Amino acid sequence: MADPAVSVVIPVFNEQANLPLLFKRIGAVLDTLDRSAEVVFVNDGSRDDSQKLLEDFHASRPTQVAVVEFNRNYGQHMAVMAGFEHARGDTIVTLDADLQNPPEEIPKLLGAIDAGHDSVGGRRVKRQDSFFRRTASRAINHLRESITDIRMDDQGCMLRAYTREVIDAVVSCHERATFIPALAYRFSKNPAEVDVAHEARQAGTSKYSLLRLARLNFDLITGFSLVPLHLFTGLGIFSACGSLLLVGILFFRRFIYPGASEAEGVFTLFAILFFLVSVLILGIGLIGEYVGRIYQVVQQRPRFVIHKVLAPVRR
Repeated sequence: MADPAVSVVIPVFNEQANLPLLFKRIGAVLDTLDRSAEVVFVNDGSRDDSQKLLEDFHASRPTQVAVVEFNRNYGQHMAVMAGFEHARGDTIVTLDADLQNPPEEIPKLLGAIDAGHDSVGGRRVKRQDSFFRRTASRAINHLRESITDIRMDDQGCMLRAYTREVIDAVVSCHERATFIPALAYRFSKNPAEVDVAHEARQAGTSKYSLLRLARLNFDLITGFSLVPLHLFTGLGIFSACGSLLLVGILFFRRFIYPGASEAEGVFTLFAILFFLVSVLILGIGLIGEYVGRIYQVVQQRPRFVIHKVLAPVRR
């Protein structure tokens, strides 16, 4: 059996309530595509019955379904990376398991790939997310465009398609903390976005808390730009100049124009000192983020550990 033309990679984490409907819908899509296809599920350390459901689906479609099981939870992007490593298709599509991105939109992405694009992102129309998430997403998009050369209208949509050349470049990076859509954009020659539908979550709750979303976007910023370090350097220069000016003023008032009492300015000086100390702590933390990324790479530990693989049966 020849390798499939399309591989759909789906990370799964505690999605037992959504999986039966996902199986039904993704199976219908596979049956109606005009090319051969497979689906690669990556169980990212689920603690519910997701693994059993995935194994049952593999048994029902042994030639089209692969299941990769992690020994524990490593995060969505590492699960997608593992899916990339096991996908055999010339075109790879990523899809979330919560059905907020309908599997029925996959042909739109494949059409854009056929048109000559090597990286195609979904642009969610009428997002079914909370006002806070939509507002935060717009703010992050604006920040990303301000400090990086990555241009995407909807960076948070995981319904995306890539050519094999782009995926091979992404996998070769071996990064531990990364943002896959941005990394793939860097390796693309002709990226594009297409409008896709967006649905409310069918069951369960989002696995991305506010803290995890902040962590993910901080990885995006520090992983693809040195602008934060440049800004901190500029702030340091500005603070140093301001401090030097303040020293000059105090010297003038103390020795050139004596008589003015400085006692009432002690608390002002303390306020300035506390501000400068806070800036220093912020800078140390920022530098630590970059150093931490380097530390993770030089450790050369595996990004994830695979417990079990159920590969498609070749006939």
